[in-house]
Amino acid sequence: MAQAVFLDRDGTINEEMGYINHLSRFRLLPGSAEGIALLNQAGLTVVVATNQSGVARKYFPASLIDQVHGLMRDLLAQHGARLDAIYVCQHGPEAGCPCRKPRPGLVQQAAADLSLDLAHSYVVGDRFNDIHLAADVGAKGILVLTGYGRGELENYQGERLAQPAYIATDLLDAAAWIVHDVADFKIR
Repeated sequence: MAQAVFLDRDGTINEEMGYINHLSRFRLLPGSAEGIALLNQAGLTVVVATNQSGVARKYFPASLIDQVHGLMRDLLAQHGARLDAIYVCQHGPEAGCPCRKPRPGLVQQAAADLSLDLAHSYVVGDRFNDIHLAADVGAKGILVLTGYGRGELENYQGERLAQPAYIATDLLDAAAWIVHDVADFKIR
């Protein structure tokens, strides 16, 4: 079974700007492609797990998500980075579906599809929902301070069901920490 890094999309890989309802609104964050390339070089499986309720809210069609992900893959490839898979929940929060983060459905489906070892994996995101998801599946959670991260860290008013294993300035910092943590674990 492989180790994986599950990445949130908006605010972690690309700029957080509400709903990306047009391709022109998608912009990679500085260092995110380099961070993903570092994870690739370390032999980790890199999976995006993202909530995209704009479809349920009728802000944009489901086909736009595929276009955005095609653009994201192309931009990452220009920096030598790749994603092994992308899992998307298109439901609104009121739907109560098991795949909407922080519920574990997306991550569990990826683990089943890709033979992933969740106990030795990581979840990286800019919301405490991502940290809660990590705890729920037995992975290590990393909060990035990009997107909503800094505000979540300073102002989060919800119940903190789990604490991050690491707080990273951005995805590149998170990736460097993960690579070091994986190497440290293999030494033990």
